[in-house]
Amino acid sequence: MSAGELSRLIRDKQVSPVEVIDAHLERIEATEPILNSFITLLADNAREVAHRAETQIQAGNYRGPLHGIPVGLKDLFNTAGVRTTSGSRIFDNFIPSEDCTVATRFQQAGAILLGKLNMHQFAYGPTGENFDYGHMHNPWDPEMVTGGSSGGSGSAAASGQCTITMGSDTGGSVRIPSALCGIVGLKPTYGLVSRAGLTPLSWCLDHPGPMVRTVEDAAITMNAIAGHDPKDQATTTREIPDYTAALTGSVQGLRIGVVKEYFSAPLDPEVETAVRAAISQLAEMGATITEVSLPLFSESQAISGTILMSEAAAYHRDLLARDGDKLTPSVRLRLEAGLFVTAADYLKAQQGRARFNFEMAQVFREVDLLAGPTEPVTAPPILATEIGIGDQTVGVTGALTQYTRPYNISGTPAITVPCGFSESGMPIALQLAGRPYDEATVLRAAHAYEQACDWRQRCPPI
Repeated sequence: MSAGELSRLIRDKQVSPVEVIDAHLERIEATEPILNSFITLLADNAREVAHRAETQIQAGNYRGPLHGIPVGLKDLFNTAGVRTTSGSRIFDNFIPSEDCTVATRFQQAGAILLGKLNMHQFAYGPTGENFDYGHMHNPWDPEMVTGGSSGGSGSAAASGQCTITMGSDTGGSVRIPSALCGIVGLKPTYGLVSRAGLTPLSWCLDHPGPMVRTVEDAAITMNAIAGHDPKDQATTTREIPDYTAALTGSVQGLRIGVVKEYFSAPLDPEVETAVRAAISQLAEMGATITEVSLPLFSESQAISGTILMSEAAAYHRDLLARDGDKLTPSVRLRLEAGLFVTAADYLKAQQGRARFNFEMAQVFREVDLLAGPTEPVTAPPILATEIGIGDQTVGVTGALTQYTRPYNISGTPAITVPCGFSESGMPIALQLAGRPYDEATVLRAAHAYEQACDWRQRCPPI
């Protein structure tokens, strides 16, 4: 069940938080040997908190739609008294003394932490492989990747292990696993959700965001976690609206731009067919569809990659010198490569970013949303380094990030929502992006599309 569905049952005392947690723990016990979604499971603590929530609700102290709802956090969100590994054995015994802001806000809303979720080491990879704690497995086909870096969050939400999960998105790490695992993933506007208490990868590209089963769940989560945080100077001071109020079920009058460059990039025909059908569905529902152009889309990988490599290397520089031999070779290689990016290269990339963002702002003068694929392919096999798309062979990392990185560069909100399945039964996803701080429109359109289709009712076979 979705968080929205469960919350109404808990509110009306038709189901107890204890029953909810027990059901999820049973699901974890049944599926975790296959999926490997968790690094740390907090079963006893979750049951204890669930009993307290039950007592509070029975006494009339219901806190709202997250009260009693099970949540999982990617294991780079600091949690007081619970280890935070960032996906590396180097930090196997690192136990933070305080919660990150996101964890605090979930706790204040009455959510129950089930555990810390598996991830690509230091969030530096889009596939969801981990050689320290084991690879993550896609619940639609365990031989395939979950996507990364928030892979455990994707598999846990898709399989019913957690109702709500959180990921971080630097080049697509919320949206990639959400798309490949068939769930909803929202990368909010940069600065809308606090990064305080999260292990950084790239300070100016990192975005924490929810990974959930429905668009309503994303709105409910954002209501709890968004807003200014004195511990994160990048957070906005804007008033946070009620995002659930945007879920009208209508796209009437919305202007949606389809980026033509998205369809000239390597793209699997099955994915293109499903995404174009989804865009046609939005048109039938009353949206106006126009083709738009982002000429600098072809430069977005280079812009994002240069900035990310530089900032990741700067943050992990001392770790590289001290414990480089303990890192996963591919992660170590990326971090070491960042040490060779010059200040001139970094500044040139930031200059390119400014041009890209100006170009995108101009497009958003003509349309309300941008639409296209989230991923050019369905989930590739675990440990694959290349994948065939049509008559081309492309690198997996570049393919999985080609449509997601642009919105980390711009810092604008982007959501992925299921829009079909391949012949082999793997999920396909539509990505919708909006203007800065216009999550309401992004959520409105995604929710309307979701309600018009039955994709959300499908569950993985596991």
